[in-house]
Formats: sequence, C-alpha cells, structure tokens
Amino acid sequence: MSVLSAFREKTLGPIYGQKAMLKARYVTKAECDTYISSFHRHHKPLRLDLFRIGAVDESGDLVGVVQVMRPAARLLCDGQTIEVARLCTNGDRNVCSFLYSRAARIAREYGFKKIITYILESESGISLKAAGWKFDYVSQGGTWSRPNRERVDKAPICPKQRWSKDL
Repeated sequence: MSVLSAFREKTLGPIYGQKAMLKARYVTKAECDTYISSFHRHHKPLRLDLFRIGAVDESGDLVGVVQVMRPAARLLCDGQTIEVARLCTNGDRNVCSFLYSRAARIAREYGFKKIITYILESESGISLKAAGWKFDYVSQGGTWSRPNRERVDKAPICPKQRWSKDL
C-alpha cells in the first residue's frame, strides 16, 4: 500500500470500493450491559429487551451494541411496533448505521411493521439517515414523574427527535 493510500484510509476510512469489515453477532445480556455501562454517555443498560446485537470489526473486537424492546410509550405498544432503546458504540465509523440497519432487518424477520428510536435533539441523526430511517418529529421532552406517581429522572429530559422506519 502506498503512503498516500495509507494516509487516505486512515483519515477517510476504507478506500472507495472496499467494504468496512463489520459483522453482526449475538451478544449476551451481561456482555451488552457491560459494554453500555462502559461507553454510553447518558443511559444505563436496559432491564429488559426483546433482542440485542453486537458489531465486531475485522479483529473480532466488539465495537458497538444495540438493544431493542417494545416501545416505552404505551400508546405505541400495538404489537406491530418495536423500539431501539439503546445503541452504543466506541466511536468507530459506520457502526451506528450498521447496527440500526441490522436491528431493522431482524425486527422485520420477527414480523414487526415499524421500528422507532429517539435521539437527543442535539444529535444530527446522520447514522439514521444512512440506514434509511425517516425523521418523524421532536418531542416536548419532560419528566416521566407525575403527581400520582413520583419518579426520579435518570436520563436527559430534554426534547428528543423521533425517527422511524417502515418494515
């Protein structure tokens, strides 16, 4: 490999025409929880999920995980919709869009018709666009606590973007 090719690959990623060597693999709940505890910026691992997948690079190292569950909003729990609740990577290129695509593919195989996710209002959503998802709207944000059911907020309560993909 020439010096120019090595520089280009290091700065821009794989040379055009070459594929990034990401592969999906099953991860255990414990493995996923450890990864999220180590790398996620603002959430703890989920208590329950329907399925989870990991992304591994050429060397076999785990570079990201995604956890999928039934929608947190009860009005969306129609048996046809599923939600990506956690997506966490080490920052490598293309891992987020790879995991969003794999989660959608598996959800379709399970028979779901729609997959959704929420991201912070400050995030760009470029990985979701790359994976073929569509922007829905920005939520109001706010606390989950109600006068008749007090809760402690453990996650950001800022407005969030909702993205979806029809399967």
